[in-house]
Amino acid sequence: MGYVTGTTIRRLREKKKVTQKELADRIGVSDKAVSKWETDKGLPDIGIIEELAKALGVSIAELLTGDLRENENRSANMRRMCFYVCPICGNIITSVGHGAFSCCGITLWQAEAEKMDEDHQICVETVDQEHSVTLSHPMEKGHYISFIAYVTSDALDLVKLYPEQGISVRFRKKGHGAIYAYCNRHGMFKTMSKGTNFNTK
Repeated sequence: MGYVTGTTIRRLREKKKVTQKELADRIGVSDKAVSKWETDKGLPDIGIIEELAKALGVSIAELLTGDLRENENRSANMRRMCFYVCPICGNIITSVGHGAFSCCGITLWQAEAEKMDEDHQICVETVDQEHSVTLSHPMEKGHYISFIAYVTSDALDLVKLYPEQGISVRFRKKGHGAIYAYCNRHGMFKTMSKGTNFNTK
């Protein structure tokens, strides 16, 4: 990950409609210091990056990368759940709405869910009051399902999977929602639930 640039600071400050002095006062520096940052004649100390990000209304990751994301999901509808998966360590980050995240020194991209294909068929059966989820898919060290998640309007259930274990997961039914399966080679696939029936819309 790079470091904050003067262009990013100026753009965010102007978006917040605050002067250099107002921003300086919020984080306890001089307006001359802010001016230097914005003209690339200096850089804010790492120790005040968190305060600077807060004053500008962005995350630290957004401030450092300049990759600014508008969260259009202010009401926090869980069905707009976004998944970010680190290709290096396999870490999974979930966000209710778009965000900017990094892991292992790289900026993560949101995993886009695709319709199931013949190699990634998510099989869901209703057993008692649970959804039983299985896939006929390799679980080898270099090719496996990393996780399966069940998302409804107000809840997220996620089960992490590892190579050499079977794919059999159960979720307590919580209404309409979506089942996601993430393949480490081919990305994320999903099937939507409608009552007890599942389809690929």
